[in-house]
Amino acid sequence: MNITDKIFYDETSARAHLEKMRWNGKPTCPHCGGIDKIKPAKMMSKPTKAKPVPEPLLGFYHCGDCRKRFTVRTGTVYERSHIPLHKWVLATHLICASKKGMSSHQLHRMIGVTYKTAWFMSHRIREAMNDSNPDIIGGEGKTIQADETYFGKKDVVKKRTIRGKPSHSSKMSVVALISGGKSRTFHVDRADAKSIYDILKSNVSMNSVLWTDESRLYTETGKGFKGHETVKHTAGEYVRDGVTTNNAENYFSVFKRGMKGIINIVQRNTYNAI
Repeated sequence: MNITDKIFYDETSARAHLEKMRWNGKPTCPHCGGIDKIKPAKMMSKPTKAKPVPEPLLGFYHCGDCRKRFTVRTGTVYERSHIPLHKWVLATHLICASKKGMSSHQLHRMIGVTYKTAWFMSHRIREAMNDSNPDIIGGEGKTIQADETYFGKKDVVKKRTIRGKPSHSSKMSVVALISGGKSRTFHVDRADAKSIYDILKSNVSMNSVLWTDESRLYTETGKGFKGHETVKHTAGEYVRDGVTTNNAENYFSVFKRGMKGIINIVQRNTYNAI
């Protein structure tokens, strides 16, 4: 999407854009679901010291079925907010388009709001991205890429090194599942065969074909799937007849850069504020 689009700086364009996305030209009451008795509602702003003369408020609708008023904000994360819609649309675009994340400080500088407002917007937008009831991924004729990585440092670790370097047991374990351009990430206390099997069993259709590297964590787990293909990274093999875990590796690359940068900064600032 072009960052110079009018929806990012014009309120009317932003509202029309959201109405088209949500209702496709035919407003629907979010309270009762009615569509036949919807009419534009005439609303005026309350007089204030800054604006003593009331002004018309656009974007309000009245439902003749339940006799309630609503806007395109109603029932969304934009509801009960005095922040202009075009700033909401711009903030949503920036956060979604920033692969490594975006701090609230950067957001407040870019869209021209206070830090507290940007923090509020960031949390609402991220909460809207959360899928509280995700479906099973994969299925007949589909593939699942599974891989694990180790990052950061545990709060409590056992001092153990391998060839002078910290072992995986001293780092936090992260497991990722990639299928059809979508990903799911899980933090586990310890990446072992049992924890990975539990993740796969509860999130992936067993009719899928599992693609992994040669790690022994997937040897027994892969037997429960319709198929299990591996690539041998230790031998320099990363793609074989289309089988690969490169999507998971690429995901971890972006994930770690975000954790080292934006997420680390946000956590450090939070700790300093406590």
